[in-house]
Amino acid sequence: MNNLLTKHILGELENREKFQIDLLEWFDSHQRELPWRHNSSLYKTVISEFMLQQTRVTTVLPYFKKWIEKFPDFNSLAFAKEEEVLKGWEGLGYYSRARNLHKLSKIVSTWDSFPTDAKSWQNLPGIGPYIAAAITSISFNQKEAVCDGNVVRVLTRILACGEEFKDGSVAQKKLQPHAQTLLNIQRPGDYNQALMELGAIVCHRHSPCCTICPVQAYCKSGKQGDPERFPVLAKKKKSFQKIKRFWIESSDSLLLQKPKEGGNKLVGIYELPKAIELEIAKKGKILAVKKRTIGQVDFEESIYLTSLKQDCEINRYNMEWIKWENLNKITLSGPHRKWIEELKLKNSK
Repeated sequence: MNNLLTKHILGELENREKFQIDLLEWFDSHQRELPWRHNSSLYKTVISEFMLQQTRVTTVLPYFKKWIEKFPDFNSLAFAKEEEVLKGWEGLGYYSRARNLHKLSKIVSTWDSFPTDAKSWQNLPGIGPYIAAAITSISFNQKEAVCDGNVVRVLTRILACGEEFKDGSVAQKKLQPHAQTLLNIQRPGDYNQALMELGAIVCHRHSPCCTICPVQAYCKSGKQGDPERFPVLAKKKKSFQKIKRFWIESSDSLLLQKPKEGGNKLVGIYELPKAIELEIAKKGKILAVKKRTIGQVDFEESIYLTSLKQDCEINRYNMEWIKWENLNKITLSGPHRKWIEELKLKNSK
């Protein structure tokens, strides 16, 4: 790893400067119109970076717009109830991001001024090296290089780095010093965005658009004709889980479950019940079998039509009867909202 740049044409300062100029000129002409870049602010940068973790830009766009309308600044977010925050995040998944944003806002809203260094930002909830570098370079022009998945892909291809990384986070850590060396210190925020933009819209994971790449002249793998070989990430083992869920309704309500304490990532997020097998009158027919993947786990969730035993204590299982007209007022797991809407329509026919 240490010799990658010294053996590369970007090891020479003159070539690095040309690389930076070519990349920034391309970004100035081709950057996407994104709402957090329009009338940009520290708050918009923070919100966008949190939302964009493990989530595509196209998915984030409508959420960002609604979020800014509901919580326009740190103060409004800080004083919101957690239920409101989670509701605003509904469907984006990885709800710990929303909770961390809420905690962060409560801290930031007490400050008289904002720190400009990355180390201070890393002390805040939900902020690691990447987000700290993005925030401080974009908002405060700090000389901090970002290294996310897009940057890993671009740099490993430019350098033809064939080292196998255990995972994306290890790759980011190992490549970060190279990203720092290549950083344009006059426009660090724009440069960081340019490198990430290149990975997002040109240097795709599959079928990269090498012929229109503004830095193709510096790309080893592009010249070799094998960019898709990089980065080299160890294959992760997938696991499989089957879950039984239940559809239990009354004339005006649906029974839902809301996980609480115990480290559950979906604390406060309603779902169809799954922990009541001993308390149901009988397990009826299967209404649907749904499949989804979370991280490295493939789930198969079978939804059974059933009813409760008369003496079932629903509070024991963190379950509540939710009236049909109130479903839009609560925060539901994204997939479960779709399943419920689908099954409600199916059962009403």
